[in-house]
Amino acid sequence: MLAAEVIRKGGLVAFPTETVYGLGCNALNPEAVARVFEAKQRPSFDPLIVHIADEAALDGLAHTISLNDRLLMERFWPGPLTLLLPKRAQVPDLVTAGLPTIAVRMPSHPVAQGLIREAAVPVAAPSANPFGYVSPTCAQHVADGLGERVDLILDGGPCQLGVESSIASMVGSRPELLRPGSITLEEISKVVGPVVRAPKNLTMVAPGRLARHYATHTPLTILTEQEAQPMMPLGERAGLLAMTEPRHSGHRYCSIEVLSPSGDLREAAQHLFAALRRLDAQGFDRLYAEPCDERGLGMAIMDRLRRCAEPLT
Repeated sequence: MLAAEVIRKGGLVAFPTETVYGLGCNALNPEAVARVFEAKQRPSFDPLIVHIADEAALDGLAHTISLNDRLLMERFWPGPLTLLLPKRAQVPDLVTAGLPTIAVRMPSHPVAQGLIREAAVPVAAPSANPFGYVSPTCAQHVADGLGERVDLILDGGPCQLGVESSIASMVGSRPELLRPGSITLEEISKVVGPVVRAPKNLTMVAPGRLARHYATHTPLTILTEQEAQPMMPLGERAGLLAMTEPRHSGHRYCSIEVLSPSGDLREAAQHLFAALRRLDAQGFDRLYAEPCDERGLGMAIMDRLRRCAEPLT
């Protein structure tokens, strides 16, 4: 496979996973990892997720694995769950932002699995987009955002899930959910007992923890559940991200993107980033987004919307 050879030689390959497209490199090659940060214009204090194809690869990445981690791997791997593990010294500090832990997951997408197996190295891969912008869920999003900064793009079609992996940590005194995703807090709790959600702050213990992230260029405001229509400034051109078919006519909006006509949260998550990109491309003054119930997958959707809506500082 050409893509695997590119990885082995220190190149960058964008590839599909079940969550979003990743920008992959050899996780044990510091020069290749530095190229990922350069291509994305990603700050070095933001750690990367390392992708593996089988649990045997953990021997070279993590020096201890807890019983709870083993239970979560057995239940959710391969799949959209990232685990924070104590790292081995051979892992470049740039991958982990100098932290003593490494974020690892085993993707289920067959293209991702094939690439990692053929490359025969762990693959460090953040989302394949300029840092801080809406994550890519198809190959064209990668090409639009990164262009020639990527050596090769593997087109595996639209991503099935559409939001990044859940990130859990068993390293501290109690299990924590560091980033919500398709694997919900409730599902993790059924395996390891009570799980707390990490507070929103700027502590970069894991990827995707910045207050403003996954963001559109157009300012975004999240509506309250009671707001059918916001009080818009006179002449404002705005787009609406609707969870279901709007309850009102929507005539004040220039464009409306409906995430799921039936209100299915998995369908909404799958369409979230692509819908935000379409609205963002239309040059509106502002985007408005309807909220959803924060149970289950709704927690991940609202997490992404809140980080998108966070103002620049």
